[in-house]
Amino acid sequence: MTTAAPKVIEGPYYRDLMSEPAALEKTLAWLRERGRWNDVSARLNGRRWKRIVLTGMGSSFHTLHPLNLALIAAGLNPVMMETSELIHYARPLCDADTLVVAVSQSGGSAEILKLLEIDAGSFVLGVTNSASGQLARKSDLTLLMQAGPEHSVSCKTYVAGMLILQWLSALLSGGGERETLHRLDPALGLVENYLRDWREHTDTLALRLHGVRHLFLAGRGGSLAAAGTGALIIKESARLHAEGMSSAAFRHGPMEMLNDQMWLGIFGGDVRTRELNLRLARELVARGAGCDIIDPESTCRPLRLPECSPQVLPILEILPMQMMTLALAGLSGREAGQFEHANKITDTE
Repeated sequence: MTTAAPKVIEGPYYRDLMSEPAALEKTLAWLRERGRWNDVSARLNGRRWKRIVLTGMGSSFHTLHPLNLALIAAGLNPVMMETSELIHYARPLCDADTLVVAVSQSGGSAEILKLLEIDAGSFVLGVTNSASGQLARKSDLTLLMQAGPEHSVSCKTYVAGMLILQWLSALLSGGGERETLHRLDPALGLVENYLRDWREHTDTLALRLHGVRHLFLAGRGGSLAAAGTGALIIKESARLHAEGMSSAAFRHGPMEMLNDQMWLGIFGGDVRTRELNLRLARELVARGAGCDIIDPESTCRPLRLPECSPQVLPILEILPMQMMTLALAGLSGREAGQFEHANKITDTE
């Protein structure tokens, strides 16, 4: 790697990143369509579910963290499980009294197809970006991301999917349509403003992460979505070792990885556990470790998130991770988001 500003190749993945505001705008417009809220509410809230199973793979699975916590807070009974585990080890969960929320950007991954084949009478709510995919065609009800075609690494489908899941979270938790859309509306402008400075963000992060070989992302609560997805897309885009985990889990073993080639990004996150996250960051900085906080008070501009509602925060938290993919790939002389060993759709279980 070099300390010079990275040469970011503005290829298909980069263009997908820059089109995130458009994906959010179109998805918001779709959610605002007359009757959308009432129609979905009538079908989902008109029954008393024994449990709600939340499932997906990869970044689709990680997006479910905020919804899972919101349903618990609302007194419901969610079970969050990767589809690969659900179809082999937890089929009894999917009975006729279960609502299954299945998230798949393509709607055609191997595990999702198997779930649809073996479904045992559950009501399946599919959240997908493909109206022609098997998930949309076979679900009892479908919520469609309006992100358009995506080249490789999940980016605009991630933010559009998270927007839909935050909308769904409010609907299932007893929220109102008008207040929900009002809270979600600022996401578009905030994402647009952040991405406008993408070049400065990538240059700054390239200097920050120069020489890093082991990258950890940690948080609590809903921030686990960005921690898990951030590590995943860094591996996919820059081929750098990255792990996402809870801030507490970092103390249980990975702390021994501390060295001058390791960097830890800690999401400030929800006010209930923010001080615990900040305490970990202070301890690591005192030990001389590479560590930054990712929240509105970060001293590193690309990691400084704008103030926003708790509903919008999970959408914004992924943005610095996306900038890291560009910076790290540029430092390695690669084009971010170009797969060499994988495919956009994982069609083999």
